Amino acid sequence: MKSSLVLTAIAVAIGLTAQPALARESASGPAVRDTQPTLIVRSTRFGRILFDGRGRALYAFTRDRQRGPSRCYGACANAWLVYFAKGRLRAGTGAKQSLIGTTRRRDGRIQVTYKGWPLYYYKGDCPGQVLCQNVDQFGGLWLVVRPSGQLVR
Repeated sequence: MKSSLVLTAIAVAIGLTAQPALARESASGPAVRDTQPTLIVRSTRFGRILFDGRGRALYAFTRDRQRGPSRCYGACANAWLVYFAKGRLRAGTGAKQSLIGTTRRRDGRIQVTYKGWPLYYYKGDCPGQVLCQNVDQFGGLWLVVRPSGQLVR
């Protein structure tokens, strides 16, 4: 009986001391990451391509026009998540600051562009993955982007 009370007291004490640390981490985690979005370049089986600062591959849609607005809405935007601008973007390792821009979507939100191409994530990709290179969907091809801004065909 005494040992179970001691174990319960230890478990409660651990829970109380761990809880504030988890709250701080979850409260500051996303906000810290979103304050300085970064485009970086990583090597993949498709060569060196663009990723966001969290390691997710970025794609362009050939149905979009370079330096034009996005044409991916509705079901398209549910599968291909828009890379929205949240603060000033900066070029990380291998990316070029001069090629980073934005375009305004119909709802007024700001989408990130690279050499004029609106950028997207594939919903099914995890950080480091490139699952949908050269996929024909929603009336165009989805292609990863080189540091020069050229699309990988």
